[in-house]
Amino acid sequence: MTMEIAGVMKDFNFSSLHEEVKPFMLKCNPKDNFLSSITVATNSTNYKNLLGQIEILWHKNFPAVPFEYSFLDETFARLYQSESRFQKVFISLVLLGILIACLGLLGLATFAAQQRVKEIGIRKVLGASIASIVALLSKDFLKLVLISFIVAVPVAWYAANQWLQDFAYRIDVKWWIFLLAGMIAVFIALFTISFQAIKAAIANPVKSLRTE
Repeated sequence: MTMEIAGVMKDFNFSSLHEEVKPFMLKCNPKDNFLSSITVATNSTNYKNLLGQIEILWHKNFPAVPFEYSFLDETFARLYQSESRFQKVFISLVLLGILIACLGLLGLATFAAQQRVKEIGIRKVLGASIASIVALLSKDFLKLVLISFIVAVPVAWYAANQWLQDFAYRIDVKWWIFLLAGMIAVFIALFTISFQAIKAAIANPVKSLRTE
């Protein structure tokens, strides 16, 4: 078969990013009576009217061929259905894990404040500020968060890199992503325990020391 080359384009992905870019040819031969599909580009948002016009032209030129259509963005979306399902499941599990962790931190903070209620009262009588008492109750929990962060970072980095291996073209996992995640974890932990810590810090020390 002898054909004339009209031009050469840059490589582009015409399939899933799981695969490398392969050789691809766009054939345009007006003398060829065989037609399988037509690609239409438009900036119109009235798709119903546009599809009606295209269908009329299609039946006029190809009366024996049924009119079927699909949108390119939906076609590409189907290539990543597994990633979309994984994203939804992963986000749900993350939110559930954060909720359980916050409930656990809140329970521990409440228990710690009750265990040290007399200590907090004595410190307030001796002149301790609310900020120092909040810091006293918070530092132990922040240590736990930092320890869990140190343990989780290598596991998360390995899991992310293993998942990215399924793609022919992929990004590198940046270090600042883990730093940002750690800062968010510390903020959530502080936000969770701050209510109970502040409540214990502003409590009247007379009530806690009344039995002494």
